[in-house]
Amino acid sequence: MIPTGVKLIAAAFLLAATYFLGVGIIMLLRPGTISLTAGAPLLGGLEVAGPYMFLLAGAAGTAVGLGLLRLNNWARWIAIIIAMLGVILLVPSVSSSVAGFQMGRLAWGALGVILRVMIVFYLFQEPVAQAFKKP
Repeated sequence: MIPTGVKLIAAAFLLAATYFLGVGIIMLLRPGTISLTAGAPLLGGLEVAGPYMFLLAGAAGTAVGLGLLRLNNWARWIAIIIAMLGVILLVPSVSSSVAGFQMGRLAWGALGVILRVMIVFYLFQEPVAQAFKKP
């Protein structure tokens, strides 16, 4: 049985992957239609690599999302690593928002940090980790 939290985390990865794949395909088929900054909040600077980074991120997100739904332990660890990297990548944004008194950006950045920390915390819980153990 797949824990509900794992289903929600997998859905988040699959939704992000769908977004990345869609944007990447549009960028390839119709250059200039969508700005590279469309992926800035989630790619943390890697969006400057162009549409191929969007496609790579979409493929990785799909693999992790499906791996979580299949209760593959490698997907759990990759999701933990991605969430931790996301927290690290948000630190400069949150810091500059505090320094510049930009409450909207601060709230959005803080929400991103909180969600990522919740994902890491949840996936480290013993009952969740046990669900990923193969019998």
